[in-house]
Amino acid sequence: MGRIKQTYIKRIAEKLVEDYGKEFGTDFDKNKKQVDELCDVRSKPIRNKIAGYITRVMKIQERERKKEAAVVVAQ
Repeated sequence: MGRIKQTYIKRIAEKLVEDYGKEFGTDFDKNKKQVDELCDVRSKPIRNKIAGYITRVMKIQERERKKEAAVVVAQ
């Protein structure tokens, strides 16, 4: 079972993805650097949690895009 993320981490991550979606990808280290540049997070663990959640969201979005592409090709 995975751990449940705090609401404020989800809120910050979703706002960053909404505003700077093209800046993020599925690589945690790159997302960590982007979070560091785009917002003022003083704590490394908090920054890493935000970057990890963004990475997870981006992977889910990529999987959904691939599923939709496969359905379109199949039709």
